[in-house]
Amino acid sequence: MQNPTLHIRRVGIDTWRENVAYLHRDCPVVRAEGFQALSKVTVHANGQAIAAVLNVVDDERIVPPCDLGLSKEAFARLQVEEGHAARIEHAEPPPSIAALHRKIAGERLGRADLFAVMADIAAARYSKIELAAFVVATNQFELDRDEVLHLTEAMIAAGQRIDWRQDIGLGPVVDKHCIGGIPGNRTSMLVVPIVTAHGMWCPKTSSRAITSPAGTADTMEVLAEVELPMERLQQIVRSTRGCLAWGGTADLSPADDILISVERPLAIDSPGQMVASILSKKIAAGSTHLVLDIPVGPSAKVRSMPEANRLKRLFEYVAGRLGLQLEVMVSDGRQPIGRGVGPVLEARDVMQVLQNDPEAPQDLRQKALWLAGRMIEFDPDVRGGEGWRIARDILESGRALAQMQALIDAQGRRSAPPPTAALLHEVRAPRSGVVVAADNHRLARIARLSGAPQVPEAGIDLRVRLGDTVQEGQLLYRIHARFDADLQFARELAEADSGWRIGSSTELPRDFVASE
Repeated sequence: MQNPTLHIRRVGIDTWRENVAYLHRDCPVVRAEGFQALSKVTVHANGQAIAAVLNVVDDERIVPPCDLGLSKEAFARLQVEEGHAARIEHAEPPPSIAALHRKIAGERLGRADLFAVMADIAAARYSKIELAAFVVATNQFELDRDEVLHLTEAMIAAGQRIDWRQDIGLGPVVDKHCIGGIPGNRTSMLVVPIVTAHGMWCPKTSSRAITSPAGTADTMEVLAEVELPMERLQQIVRSTRGCLAWGGTADLSPADDILISVERPLAIDSPGQMVASILSKKIAAGSTHLVLDIPVGPSAKVRSMPEANRLKRLFEYVAGRLGLQLEVMVSDGRQPIGRGVGPVLEARDVMQVLQNDPEAPQDLRQKALWLAGRMIEFDPDVRGGEGWRIARDILESGRALAQMQALIDAQGRRSAPPPTAALLHEVRAPRSGVVVAADNHRLARIARLSGAPQVPEAGIDLRVRLGDTVQEGQLLYRIHARFDADLQFARELAEADSGWRIGSSTELPRDFVASE
């Protein structure tokens, strides 16, 4: 017997990369077909079909008994109007489910297996439970280098891919990426205007923050639109040679975006998944040359130089097999980069550097020049060792600032950035001494509890660096928040442990690389 027809209702719930369907408990379909909460179902409407996870509700104000509710994600994917007729049925398991079960058992997956898994994930055929199982299994039974290669290829194949060769021929399309974990560190917003002012192409697609206080896309959004359809993104790059856009609207390596939605809440970032995630996005965006920043420090993602070298070799193997020219650079990850942590505060730091403001954070400036200089050396007309000087001249001459303004105008300039949030709490040194260590995780969490990035003007404004001598009661940083509750949460965490450790000068490490 065919299921009765239901009518679609959009339910305004953000289920973050998961299709969710809602039926009332008294719906005839629920009773007749034996649907239970968390059942996997297929929704059909207007010749389209999507897989979804079922939630059963008791409140008719959410979904009446003869309606089919769809989460924001599911409604957007199905692409029909509210009220449209639909039917629902039990879903068949994803074609790749057997491969998933083999990985859970610790088996090695082949190229065809990984292509099938990524195709199913990109098509939203996996539930969050199944996604979590895949993420945990690939972390527990670490992917070998050929599995990482095939996973990267599969992620690229599951989405769109941009080819810039018809625009610039065989010239380099450059990009820069940091593996993350360091608050602030907004070098991309400096590198892109510098290298594009030099004349190179740098289409930079970036992520939004999920568990951090800001991503590049969140910070750039303070200044300009970042949610750009593929066609507009390509037009902007052709007119300005670059962009600073959110990658989520471009459908580049979409399976990776879905996996990230599970990896970050689980705090799992295995080397194989990291390499596949980063390289698939860069290759899908049309990059031919990449500078990769691996920060090393006690509270960074990578804690020691041996660990950094192992990760470097894995990146180089996969990039080499896929034709991407890669330069890995190991950097100081002992503390945040810049002063601001949070979108508005980080945008302030970026603009101060571009404006050659004497108050600009010098660590952010120097790191950006270091990375941009190496990217400029991908230009066949630039001699090795000359890149840093060229990058410095572009920045100091104002050409980088002019290029950033052109990028902002091309993407869609926003009104003046909002001021930092008005509610303040000052965190001060509990004793006199030397700043000998920073906890990147804790500082990031304090900034996030203050409201960032959902409240762009929230965050923390740092006032000390490693090696600084401080007196008891001296200001370490200010917490900015819009709401009293956010300020209280951040304040309580900071009072328990500020994230900075005050000690003696003998405790200050002389080298940024931690020992294994």
